[in-house]
Amino acid sequence: MPRQRKENGGAPRTGPVAHFGFRSVPEGEKASLVRGVFGRVASRYDLMNDLMSLGVHRLWKAAMMDWLNPRPGMALLDVGGGTGDIAFRFLKRGGGHVFVCDITTGMVAVGRDRAVDRGILDGITWICGDAEGLPVADGSVDAYTTAFCIRNVTHVSRALAEARRVLKPGGRFLCLEFSRLAVPALDRLYDSYSFRVLPALGQVVAGDRAAYRYLAESIRRFPSQGSFAAMIAEAGLSQVTYRNLAGGIAALHSGWRI
Repeated sequence: MPRQRKENGGAPRTGPVAHFGFRSVPEGEKASLVRGVFGRVASRYDLMNDLMSLGVHRLWKAAMMDWLNPRPGMALLDVGGGTGDIAFRFLKRGGGHVFVCDITTGMVAVGRDRAVDRGILDGITWICGDAEGLPVADGSVDAYTTAFCIRNVTHVSRALAEARRVLKPGGRFLCLEFSRLAVPALDRLYDSYSFRVLPALGQVVAGDRAAYRYLAESIRRFPSQGSFAAMIAEAGLSQVTYRNLAGGIAALHSGWRI
């Protein structure tokens, strides 16, 4: 529903808004703001992931590959995986071709460079595109993965509908995303880390405090494990389940295109 907002201290304007962290912004501007965040930190994104999680994100991504169980001939679409982390793991585990789609050209450029540095010249197609309107044919991939991306899209429901559209019947949906702690008593400690340590680390390592403040805020805005599972089911995916990782700091959600 359209809401009123004031811009530059002027009269209220009516129009749809979206959450960008804890801020409300015009809906049409969110995608460009997200591109700006990830474009600024692209060159340090993977290093920051290691520092922020003390390397634990690698175990979470390994768990995602365990659940996916890549096999020869499997075609994967990895959405929001511009730097190639999921793609490289998929190929190493014996998967077929992987299409990497990311909204940020800087992230895709980093991924391509990393692939070349690793000698991976075949098996990956790099695409710059939006999760809400994927430049991918209907029913064309065996699996759809997304890691730490979907909370940044403007309309999560549209991204989920796109996931179902591009999957073949019998195709697998897997999402790795930050989630809600299963031990509420740790909330205060987690908040302190998220809103004090992460932005400071972002300033030192990536030169961008605001980007990592946004990332912490976007995590808090994302639905709980159960609520997100319900959204996946509403998008038409079946047999939806999830697993908590590290006590709910992250969660893996799974669904199938029947």
